[in-house]
Amino acid sequence: MSDSGPLPTIALDHLVVACRSLDAGRAWCEATFGVVPQPGGRHALMGTHNLLLALASARYPKAYLELIAIDPEAPAPAQPRWFDLDDAALQRAIAIPRLVHWVARSDDVEATVAALRAGGADPGRIVAAERMTPHGMLRWRITLPGDGRRPSAGAMPLWIQWSGEHPGDALPASGITIESLEVSGISDALAAWLGSLADRADSSSPLSAVLIGPRGRVTLTSPA
Repeated sequence: MSDSGPLPTIALDHLVVACRSLDAGRAWCEATFGVVPQPGGRHALMGTHNLLLALASARYPKAYLELIAIDPEAPAPAQPRWFDLDDAALQRAIAIPRLVHWVARSDDVEATVAALRAGGADPGRIVAAERMTPHGMLRWRITLPGDGRRPSAGAMPLWIQWSGEHPGDALPASGITIESLEVSGISDALAAWLGSLADRADSSSPLSAVLIGPRGRVTLTSPA
């Protein structure tokens, strides 16, 4: 979105499926894909916790699915939780777990944010986060709007830069791969900048993804 210099390398990092509880997310994953998701961890910064499922494909290496919910044992964070999880309307929409957002990976998140802002898009501020895993601490920096809202209702991704290990490195193959990702309702400039990360669609759903696995093709859509 900017002609000021070379752009960072970007890629699809993960899809975000919001759940009212991780038990509900686990049950949905098993019923939908016939696969048990892997343990994730707790996000102290946001008062959430997650489960993970590998989705890597030739088009989207290292991609995974994150099942995320408010952690009932964590204190409320000092800021709105990511992915609209504090929004009552979204909580109603995820009575059955739903795809709500996606996260794109950058090798230079500061340059990515600068390029987006130069093109008229505001991804929010960059914050540092971490969670403990059986393999050690994972650390990353991620863009977050101050109000916790999903940019473009989830069509515009959050942007992440990992410090060291990527969670996909420790995930076993699930037999599920991501075939395609479509976004709707974003600007021409942002669509062009996202390039091959996502296809543009004219849809009432801001975000949809097609996954392929033992039970065939499954299409996930986000609430409008």
